[in-house]
Amino acid sequence: MPKLSPADVPTVKLDSAAGAIEVSLTREMRRALFEKPGRVVFAIVELTSKSYTGHAEQEDKDPEVKVRVTSCEVARSDEDAAALADAKRAMWRGRQIDGTLDEVGEGPQRPDAALLDVTHSKPTEDELKAHRARQEQKRRDEYVR
Repeated sequence: MPKLSPADVPTVKLDSAAGAIEVSLTREMRRALFEKPGRVVFAIVELTSKSYTGHAEQEDKDPEVKVRVTSCEVARSDEDAAALADAKRAMWRGRQIDGTLDEVGEGPQRPDAALLDVTHSKPTEDELKAHRARQEQKRRDEYVR
């Protein structure tokens, strides 16, 4: 694991493998992003660090870490987009109060708390499992015929 001095702040670069974003976008969203410059789409993304440079004492490089979008879900309704925008604003307010607007890292923010209202209207894990079981049973029933 690389060792950084307390003064070192790595630059974060997004690598080119952002397929998780594309898969999450509907056809209509892709067209809107292309046809309407400035179009905004809200998403929840999961970033995973993939490589780093500039950590050795003999290297004359600034520390840098490359991250990849490993998971992404895009708001598909106005309600979802509003909830994500509210969560973003809540997190920003928290960083402003904490004085960490120029810092990134673990903090006291709880984005899930801002999303509780919208998550109540979404399927639960059990409902998703039941749906998958119904789909699989339907597929099997069609195959048997």
